[in-house]
Amino acid sequence: MNTETTSRTRWVLRSPTPQDVDTLADLRVAVMRPDLERLGRYDEHRVRQRMLDGFSPDHTSIIETHGHVAGCVTMRPAESGWYLEHFYLDPALHGRGLGSSVLRHLLDLADAEGSAVRLQVLQGSAARRLYERHGFVLETEDPVDVYMVRTPYAACQS
Repeated sequence: MNTETTSRTRWVLRSPTPQDVDTLADLRVAVMRPDLERLGRYDEHRVRQRMLDGFSPDHTSIIETHGHVAGCVTMRPAESGWYLEHFYLDPALHGRGLGSSVLRHLLDLADAEGSAVRLQVLQGSAARRLYERHGFVLETEDPVDVYMVRTPYAACQS
């Protein structure tokens, strides 16, 4: 378990329980709905099902603040490092530094082992700015998704 504090919020990463899965699917719907509606691709069943189908308890962490589920994040091993996915925070907590703090922690772990981190984000999503602030750059894109990569910090300094 990891505990960190942002300037405003203390948070903990913990392993998920089977009871968390429905909460995470609901969270995914709440977070993704505005962007998916903007792109004309919103289908609540599909959004929930994708979370349920892709749920990986071995690689997912629950983000808690004050004993409540604030979000989740999955870091899956990938061929050339890590793949960050299912990074969702309760919309009421956006803009408070929590996402940056959690992301910085995960990237520090990847940097320590010299691993790149990849992710995908929806076109036009505000989350892209968060990722760019933390060193992610465009790898490729299509009309719906933007695929980004961040090389290890130590490699960036060479």
